[in-house]
Amino acid sequence: MKSYQALRSGVACIDLSARGKIRVTGEDRARLLHAMTTNDVQHMQPGDGVYAFFLNAQGRILADAYIYHLGESFLIDTEPETAGKVLQHLDKYIIADDVTLEDQTAIWKAVGIEGPASAAAVEALGLPVPAGDYHVAAWENGFTARTAATGPLGFRVFVPVAERAGLIEKIAAAGIPEADAEAARTVRLENGKPRYGEDITERYLTQESQQMHAVSFSKGCYLGQEIVERVRSRAQVHRHLMPVRIRFTQPPAAGTKLKADGKDAAEITSAAYSPALGEVVALAYVRTDYQASKTELAVDSTEPPVTAYVP
Repeated sequence: MKSYQALRSGVACIDLSARGKIRVTGEDRARLLHAMTTNDVQHMQPGDGVYAFFLNAQGRILADAYIYHLGESFLIDTEPETAGKVLQHLDKYIIADDVTLEDQTAIWKAVGIEGPASAAAVEALGLPVPAGDYHVAAWENGFTARTAATGPLGFRVFVPVAERAGLIEKIAAAGIPEADAEAARTVRLENGKPRYGEDITERYLTQESQQMHAVSFSKGCYLGQEIVERVRSRAQVHRHLMPVRIRFTQPPAAGTKLKADGKDAAEITSAAYSPALGEVVALAYVRTDYQASKTELAVDSTEPPVTAYVP
């Protein structure tokens, strides 16, 4: 509970070492990533970062990632489950390009420092505070990134594996508690932040996820762009990923349907009980007909009946 409260209203650290990390080098590195992701990589400058999707030709989301421009290379920071998929996906499209991909998951370790007080905490630790979202700043043998997994503000510290223990000791000495996976997941859902593998998968199109900060509509061609543009121009989306609240203490399983007038209105992707709110917080794909605020929904197959609503 202490780490949950710290992450929610102060600052806490999160172990992110398992996340996939792929270094991309070579003269054509920016061109390749620009052609393979939904965001603008070609115009990034050293120190910049972006959030982006990797799509297939049908416009389905294969993975999400943060891409950091480190000068002579890019580092792709992705979910543990998608590192191998991203590496194989990119490698398949390298033909005559001067690009080298290297899985550096075991070389780099990452620690998140997140929460409303995280900027002050990072500064007090003597770490650089990048100014813009996803931007990076060099620090000793690693770097920091302004990237958050659980809420609107957070930072990610990347260090070589041999230096991780020292970093953890430094963070602990500053009185910053470590948030466990359950606390991090609960705060993430309280803030309506999706995670690839739970809330976003290959089932979904970009616009359905509502993560439009992952997309540049002025960058030109990329794999899957035709579908993204078609959806944008024709508004052919019938569901969106949205936060919902459930008046209950037990979170329903992923895949649980929410109903309105006996019809399927939404499908839950992830849920957790929020001690601070006294109810379950969740993310769900809600059909457009039922997205108005305060829309009342029934949780399928619960006895006695349990209700949910769009906050």
